[in-house]
This record gives sequence, C-alpha cells and structure tokens, in this order.
Amino acid sequence: MSRSSRLLSVIASRAKGSSYALDDRIELPDLARISAERGLMRARAMAAFGERGRTAFVGSRATIRSRRNIHLGRSVTFGPGSLVDALSTDGVWLGDNVSIGRNTRIECTGSLKSLGHGIRVADNVGLGTDCFYGCAGGITIGRDTIIGNFVSFHSENHNTQRLDTPIREQGVSHQGITIGRDCWIGAKATILDGVELGDGCVVAAGSVLTAGHYPSFGIYGGVPAKLLKQRRPEGGQGD
Repeated sequence: MSRSSRLLSVIASRAKGSSYALDDRIELPDLARISAERGLMRARAMAAFGERGRTAFVGSRATIRSRRNIHLGRSVTFGPGSLVDALSTDGVWLGDNVSIGRNTRIECTGSLKSLGHGIRVADNVGLGTDCFYGCAGGITIGRDTIIGNFVSFHSENHNTQRLDTPIREQGVSHQGITIGRDCWIGAKATILDGVELGDGCVVAAGSVLTAGHYPSFGIYGGVPAKLLKQRRPEGGQGD
C-alpha cells in the first residue's frame, strides 16, 4: 500500500471509529480527487451544522431543512443531491457511520396540518441511492442494516372507508415501520406502513412488504412478500 493510501486509510479509520483500509490499487490521481471531494464535503457540513458537523460530510446539491431537528452521530454522510427535511415531532436521528445515498429523500411530514414523527437510524447503516423515506408515521432502522437503491418506505396510509367523501379528504393513519438490525433490503423494494421486520432478514429486490410482523432471519420476496426460506448457518440447523 502506498504512503498516500496508508494515510487516507488512517484518516478514514479515525473518522469511522473502526479499521478501514483503502484498496491499494487506487492510483494517486484518484486518491487526490477523493481526498479533495471529502474535504469539500466536510466544509459543507461545517457550514450547515457548525461544530456539530465537524465529523460529517455533505455532498454537492444536498438540501437539509430544519437542521435543529437533526441529531448527528460520527461520520455521517449526506450524498450529493440528497434531501433531508427534519420538520417533525421527533426529528431525524442518525447514528455513527450512517450514509444517505445520492438523490435519496427523507421527508418527515406529509402535511403541515399534522407534523410527522421522524426517523431513527442506528450505527453503520447505508440508506442507498435514489431512495425515499416517508417518515410521517415514524421509521426505526437497526444497526448494520444495508438498503439497496430505489427502495421506498411509506409509514402512512390514506383512509378510504367513506364513499361519500373524496379519499384526499378522509385523513391518514399511521402505524410506523420498524426494521431490525443486520438486515439487507434489496433494490426497488417497497416497505409499507405497519411493517415490523426482525433482525437479520433479507428482502428480495422488487418485493413489497405489507403491514405485519416478519420474523427474524427470514428471506422474504414477492408481491406481497412471503417467507421464501430461513437463513441458516452453513453446515448447521439454525434456530
């Protein structure tokens, strides 16, 4: 590993609070570009959050609203073009090493008639690129979970019981969404209000999870999603 790679690996490890080694095949011009980009992202974070943003990174064209309602862990990244609107009762809580992908939107309130709840994201979570998180009913995501691209969360439902009133005038209901720790949610999955996904689960790409409890260590897929099989340790029986 080159001296430059070693130096950047040390800096990244300190920022993340854990060991992080860059691939030694990354050439010096790319290392210089990456370093310059991260420096600019750090400067934007300081401009957005002041001292609170000293370990954060904010990409170009990122939009951050109601910043006082955003609680930052260490080494949080707001990707280029991302939008975080934290106007809500509980705010946006982002743990250590959380990454909000390029063009991903986090919107905490669907209507100014009633503030939404917000979102809590634990440590070491990747929120994917081009994703949507509608947090009006509240979203909780456990640590070490990874979320693919173009995934959408919708923690709100429109009421439809009355036939004499337009749906848009019947109001909404909320149950909230809970995602366990160490889950993998594949690209273009849709997570609807009322979902409780257990720890260690895998959600297949393009699946739709409807309201209900999904037990831990399951692999779920389909529309609507169903249990495909249980994860089991290699050579073992599992739980």
